[in-house]
Parts: sequence; structure tokens; C-alpha cells
Amino acid sequence: MSLKRMATIMGVTYGLVAMMPLFVGDIRFIMHILIMCLIWAVVASCWDVIMGFAGIFSFGQVAFFVIGAYSSAIFSVQLNVPSGFAILLAGLFTAGMGVLVGLPCLKLAGPYVALVTFGVHLTLMPLLRGEIGIALGSGGSKGILTIPPVNIFGYTFSSANLVPTFYFALFLSVACTVIILVVIKSYWGTAFLSLKDSEDFAMSLGVSAFKYKLMVFAVTSFLTGMVGAFYGHYIGMLSTRMLELDLFCTLMVMLVVGGIGRFPGAILGAFITVTANELLAPLGTYRTVALGALVVILVLLVPNGVMGFWLKRSETEMRIG
Repeated sequence: MSLKRMATIMGVTYGLVAMMPLFVGDIRFIMHILIMCLIWAVVASCWDVIMGFAGIFSFGQVAFFVIGAYSSAIFSVQLNVPSGFAILLAGLFTAGMGVLVGLPCLKLAGPYVALVTFGVHLTLMPLLRGEIGIALGSGGSKGILTIPPVNIFGYTFSSANLVPTFYFALFLSVACTVIILVVIKSYWGTAFLSLKDSEDFAMSLGVSAFKYKLMVFAVTSFLTGMVGAFYGHYIGMLSTRMLELDLFCTLMVMLVVGGIGRFPGAILGAFITVTANELLAPLGTYRTVALGALVVILVLLVPNGVMGFWLKRSETEMRIG
């Protein structure tokens, strides 16, 4: 897909979202859903870059999200770092962790990378709940119960009025996804795709697998960590329950719904999945069953996701026209 087409889809999507407060006002339920959509649009897009473009089967995206959330909360609560600066520091810290996780994955491929990264996901919960986590300020099994809201240049984005918080989330989401778009359509993106198709052939052309694999881990971890940090300050509390499989599976649904490797499909997938997840909340434990059924239906009807289906249909119409 061309840069112009991607930018147009993103512009229309975010433009429509930006106008929502004009129609719904400060209805907290709707504002909350939109803020969560904007947060998860970034996380899903980052995972799409790793899986869909770089071809790295990383299952550590939720772990990086949680690392960003907890590190920013600890910076703010334990070290009294201003929340706006703490979000940036959390992104940098998560990027460093992403590089550390990426290093042992350089000589691995396929399911072995998935095992290593998912192993990070599995070990993070007992680490945060254990003595090391408690010493660092994670709150153990109770979590961190009081996290200050985002404060930038003296303005506090409080939960009393969600509209300003919504627009800050919109700014953060747009900024992060624009960075992703630039990366995808730059030489970096071409290098990612060449390594995905044939690593040996790409290296014969001078593409450094070491450099670009570490780069994709660093960039996506940084962006994921920043929105994770914002999530912590927005919600005001954190728990290690975020590392349970529910959130991991929901993120995977976003990617499947949008279309793997079909950016900006991940953005649309996040909006569809988060909205459906919230609307299905009255079903209780059956919500997961309903989401699973949705994935099965979509895989059967539109195996390339919503974006893949739309692109195929538009190409068919152009040929007919």
C-alpha cells in the first residue's frame, strides 16, 4: 500500500475520532472507550511492525506495555519524577529492555523467538509480585494503587473531565502511529521486509540483521512503553493481572481483525476489538467466548483482516472500472 493511501486512511480514522466529543460531549463511558482504543491502537500497531513487517514472532508486547506502565508509576510515586517526564523515561527504559530481550533472539527464528519473548511475559508477573518487585515499588500482589494523573506544564489531565485527556491520548496515538508509518515506508521498512522474506538474501545485499532486528525491538518497545506509561497514569492504579492471558489474547484479536502486516489495519482492529469488548461486558465470562467466535468468523470470512478485505475489494473495483 502506498504512503499516500496509508496516510489518508489514518487521517480519516483519527479525524472522525477527533470529532467524537462534538457529538457525544463528556459521556464518560464513550470517552473511556475511545481513550482505550487510542492506547491499544499503538500497541497493536507496534506488534504488527514486529510480526507483520519484520517477521519476528515476538509474544512480549503485553510485557513491554506493563514494563512501561510500572516503570513510569515507580518513577512518579517512588522518585517523585513529574508524570510527563516519567512517561518519556518509561519509554526509554522499556526500549532498553526491548533491546535486552532482542539480543538473545538474534540467533533464533520462528517458534524459538516466540518462546523466549513469551517467557519474558510469564516471568514478569512473579518478578513484580516477588521481593525484587516490592523493593522497587511494584506493590507486590496488590499492585500500585495511587498513581498521579498526567501533568504537563502545570496542566493536570484529571479523570474529572475526560475530554482533555481524550485529546492528549489522541495526540499521543497519532504521534506514535505516524512514527510507525515513517519507519514502515522508509529504508528501515524495506530492510524489515527483506529480512522477513529471506534473511540470507537480505544480508547478501548488505542489510544487517543484527542492526535492524535490534532496531525494531527498540522502536516498538519505546512506543509501547510510552503508551503503557500513559495508561497507568490514566487509570490511576496497576495490577499484575494485566499479565494474565485475557489481555494477551485480546491484543492478538486486534491484530487478526485488522490484518497482520496490513498497517494501518491494526489501528482499525484495535478500535473494533476494544469497542466490541466493552459492549460485550454484560456477558461476563462469556465475553471471551464471544470474542473467540468473532475471530473464528473473521478468519473464515476475511482471512486477511478488515484492511486486507477492503484492499482486495478496492483493487477488484478498480479493475472492473
